[in-house]
Amino acid sequence: MALENYRDISSGGSDIGSGFQFEFFCQCCDRRWKSTFKPYRMGQFTGLLNRFAFLFTDMRTAGRATGNFADMGSGGAKDKAFQEALLRAESMYTECRKCRKAVCGDCFDSRQDECVDCITKEREGAAAAERQAHEDAGAAAALTCPNCQCRSAGGRFCNECGFDMASTHKSCPTCGAMSARAARFCGDCGHSF
Repeated sequence: MALENYRDISSGGSDIGSGFQFEFFCQCCDRRWKSTFKPYRMGQFTGLLNRFAFLFTDMRTAGRATGNFADMGSGGAKDKAFQEALLRAESMYTECRKCRKAVCGDCFDSRQDECVDCITKEREGAAAAERQAHEDAGAAAALTCPNCQCRSAGGRFCNECGFDMASTHKSCPTCGAMSARAARFCGDCGHSF
């Protein structure tokens, strides 16, 4: 796994504070880890020489020359410092198999081999699909005629028996008493619906 969740925070090639350091971050929670600062001795020596070069006129050229020499040699030292930091960071960050983000141990579920963001999205997607299926079942039930159980294409009246689909109550054909739409028997005369 080649981590790409880092930024280079190294300081200049020919300065007294020259050195290499890298900052790695979790791509879920943004938790950060910095590698240890690796001083670049040639750059530090060059920086020190440049500071004294202003005191002596003859050393200015030598200071610039050593600065260029230090900059040329910093590439290999920086690569070595980066490889050491990368080796340490690979033990702290894991790549999610789904989204390929590098995440810290707190944001990674090793049982599912996924980051918490992917697990949360998956759960939310499953819950949304379940809600949609429930709503679809409710809509299908609403489009079934309660009188003859035939599927209705919509509209106020059933296509098969003419039942008023918009009504919430029904009247008894024997005595005319009103009963709830879901009632199976008339509450006044006991007639079966």
